Formats: sequence, C-alpha cells, structure tokens
Amino acid sequence: MYIKKILIAASIVGLVVLGGISVYIYNIIFSPNTAFASETHSVYISTGSSLQEVVNELHPLLKKTDDFITVAKKKGYASNLKAGHFVLKKDMNNNEIINTLRSRNIPIQVSFNNQHRLENLAGRVAEQIEADSLEVLTAMISGPFLDSLQVTPLQSMKYYIPNTYEFYWNTSGEAFRDRMVNYYHEFWNENRREKAKQIDLSPQEVMSLAAIVQKETAKVEERPRVAGVYLNRLQRGIKLQADPTVIFAIQTKNQDFETPIKRVLYKDLELDSPYNTYKYKGVPPGLIAMPDISSIEAVLNAESHDYFYFAADPENPGYHKFAKTLAQHNRNARVYQNWVNKQNIYR
Repeated sequence: MYIKKILIAASIVGLVVLGGISVYIYNIIFSPNTAFASETHSVYISTGSSLQEVVNELHPLLKKTDDFITVAKKKGYASNLKAGHFVLKKDMNNNEIINTLRSRNIPIQVSFNNQHRLENLAGRVAEQIEADSLEVLTAMISGPFLDSLQVTPLQSMKYYIPNTYEFYWNTSGEAFRDRMVNYYHEFWNENRREKAKQIDLSPQEVMSLAAIVQKETAKVEERPRVAGVYLNRLQRGIKLQADPTVIFAIQTKNQDFETPIKRVLYKDLELDSPYNTYKYKGVPPGLIAMPDISSIEAVLNAESHDYFYFAADPENPGYHKFAKTLAQHNRNARVYQNWVNKQNIYR
C-alpha cells in the first residue's frame, strides 16, 4: 500500500512537471513575442547572414529574444536562413515569425527618376536594394553584357526607363540589370514600335531624342511641341542644334558632370563631339540622360506643327517661344540673351 501511494504521488508529480514543461514549451512557441506598437514592421535579412546576425536584427522587435532562439533552433531555421524583406505583424508568436522569415519574402517598390549617368542610377538603386552601388554599376557596364546587346555604355542607358518597379530587396546587381532589360522590351511593344517606324526612327533613336527633349523642358505639357520641332528639323535634314547636347559634350570632355553649365557660348558650338548637334546632323549615337516615359511618349506622339525653332521665354519661366522662321527665332533669342545678360549669367 505504501509503495502504491508513492507511485501514485510520483505519477502526479510527473504529470505536474510534464504539464508545466508543456505549458512552458507552448508559451515559448505560441505566445505573442513582438515588442513593437505598430501593426507591422519590416525586417531586412542580408544574404549570407548567420542566426546571430538575424537575432541582432530582430532584437529590438522581440519581447524575449532567447525564446525566439530556442524555437528557431528547434525548427531548424539556423540551417535554412533566407535573405530578403519580411513583414512581421504585431503580436506574432515565434512560430509565426520563423515561418514568415522562412518563406514570405515581400517585394519592394524601387523608384528612380531621370538620371544623367549610369553612376547616378547605380547610387540611386543601391539606396533601395541590398546590392551596393559598385555591384550595380559593375553589372551595368559589364563587357560581356554590353557586347551581348551590341551597345555602348551610353546607349545602354535606354534600358533604364525611369519609373517605379517591383523587385525583391535582395536582388543582385546583375538581376536588377537583367530585369530592366526585360522591362524595356515590354515597354517597346508593337504599338510603340509602329509609332517609331512612322516617324522614321528606331527605338534607340527615339530614346536619344527623348533625352534631349527631357533636358530642354521640365514642362511635361510642352514636350510634344519641343519634340515636334526636332522631328521637323530631322525631316528637313537640319541639324538639331540642341544646347543640352553641347553641355553634355563639354561635361564629357572635362569629365565633370557636377558643375552646372547655365549658358552655352559660341565657342562651345565648335567642340568636336558626336554629341554636339550643332556640328553633326541627326540624332546623337547615345543618350545624354535617361528620359522618363513622358518624354518618350512626347516623341512618339509629337505635336504636328510648322515650328523649327524655340527659345526660352523669360516672361514665362520654364516655357519657350516657338518660331517658324529664323528671323522670328532671332528676335526671341535676343530677348532671352538680354535677360541672361541682366542676370549676370556668363557660364
């Protein structure tokens, strides 16, 4: 009888202990373990991270870091770490957190506007994805990549159309580059290619001309009219004579793209560069900047008119006066030059 009582007591104690352990394990796994007040919180896990590095990233977001580590090890998370952007929700438990980090890499929005150079674009993109600017730039100017597309670095700028795109945060430089090429081909659908054909330009030439239009006017509503001027000149075999191309040629020669050039001088027009449209006819061989979609569409849907010239309008800042004849243009240009002189702008 005595032994029986002992066995019963031991069994009860065992059950209590087992129950306690079960409750403890249950709480570790299924009790809420987030410490942030917002409804959600983004977490970025870098490629090649260790469990400790993930824990360091999560530490400010968790109530009990040790409990997370215990569950992570039990679920084998340490041997199956994933890089990416993950969204944790308020009051998630450790089981839910780990499941999220394992399989729910959420894409992010990557945006960039018109950039002057590939270097600028690489820096802008690197601010938004895991790859650094050097990795992105190296991918964009890779010899085999450029050779495969038969383009120069300047010509390759056409592939990076300013917009907002969806990428995974842990996208590599090469993956970013390749996706942008795919987006470019999607953008140049049959309809746009047909429009380019109707104005006797290739997609590459449309992009190059759009870059000039982009630099000529910041007023989106004016771009189709500016584009119409350049198309009229091309159709007549007249040089484009676009100041932004001269500025680009000067900057390229000096390897200085940071110092602004507010005024083109007569001596600048003699600079021997394939991008100097005062010296050479036709569309430049590459892009002087990355045109946004409004500039590309302005070229493809240019305004039909009889203008061949335009000059900045000092009475209407940001806009231009358009002219059909050289005499009209010279009058408009003198008004602008007099205004520039009064502003003491000499370069």
